[in-house]
Amino acid sequence: MNRKELDPGRSPRTQFGVQLRTSREQRGWTQDELAAEMGYTGSHVSAVETARKLPTLRFSTSSDRALGTGDKFERLWREMRNGALLDGFPEYVGYEGRATEIRLYDIGIMPGLLQTPEYARAVAESNVRREAITAEHADERVAFLAQRQAALVHLHPPMMFVVMDESCVRQCVGGPEVMASQLDRLVEFAARPTTMLQVAPFSIGERRCFRLPVNLLTLSDRSVISYSESQFQGHLDREPATVLPLLMTYHQLQAEALSQADSVAMINEIRKGLS
Repeated sequence: MNRKELDPGRSPRTQFGVQLRTSREQRGWTQDELAAEMGYTGSHVSAVETARKLPTLRFSTSSDRALGTGDKFERLWREMRNGALLDGFPEYVGYEGRATEIRLYDIGIMPGLLQTPEYARAVAESNVRREAITAEHADERVAFLAQRQAALVHLHPPMMFVVMDESCVRQCVGGPEVMASQLDRLVEFAARPTTMLQVAPFSIGERRCFRLPVNLLTLSDRSVISYSESQFQGHLDREPATVLPLLMTYHQLQAEALSQADSVAMINEIRKGLS
């Protein structure tokens, strides 16, 4: 991409690149000189400036430190990261930490809030192997999940209701050792006084109410927020006319799912097969 093609309005990535190049040239530095200050190579800086490579959090904070720009590039990175998330998810996470009740339904992959670090790492690294994200972005994704989990550990944690499709506990992610530890985490989660864990077995067939992952948050004023997503699109909804029917459907799914005791028994049986 040549200089004339760098339009800052084209995307958050190009905006970052243009701002980086502008700040560098105001200093009178070459790409190699900036790279030396940051601990990167000149080719890496060039790739970010021309939007051929995504900046990471470390690159962004190093840019601010070297160029004396405060937190300018860190803020640009955070805006870009949020822009790369599915619609509604950054706002959803903001509500998540203030919820009094959290209801989750997932298919195929464990809900993020229940993932062990090793399981989360395995999921992130699979995306690296597909070249969907970089290794540094995988690190940031795992760290972000840990922050979400930590935000829910306090004196009065929210009630958490989790229904997961049987595929979540059957699909081996990260190998037997990682999966065994993940299943142990589920059993520990189910034993807490503020949680409920159920498995929706394959046998319920067409009675499975949801075809996509769904999250429901109840806030302190008893209002309910829903967040649902597909692979490429997310949707946050606060309208009672559409959210409350989802809550009713969730209750119907709970009625069809295995009891917590039977769910834990299934998980323990699968766990034995991984020993």
